[in-house]
Amino acid sequence: MSLTFPNRSRSYDEAGKRIRFVGHDGMFQISFSVAADAMTRMQPATAANEAGYLATFDTENSAIRDVASKAYGRTRKSMYVLTADDFG
Repeated sequence: MSLTFPNRSRSYDEAGKRIRFVGHDGMFQISFSVAADAMTRMQPATAANEAGYLATFDTENSAIRDVASKAYGRTRKSMYVLTADDFG
């Protein structure tokens, strides 16, 4: 099966400074996080707070899920932390 994102929910992890979301490969749940540095790489004007990061995630949703799918396609792990380098 391929990775899908049927659940559009996401949450902000203050301690880790990242946005968390999940994907699914059949019955397997795959955890993803996007680091705050990636948010500001995608949109330099992103406010450095929960609301700003969540707004950027929502705006860049398609690009983020594309990067997540590519990362998963390379290694098929159960957890990923995507950083600014992943969004080159």
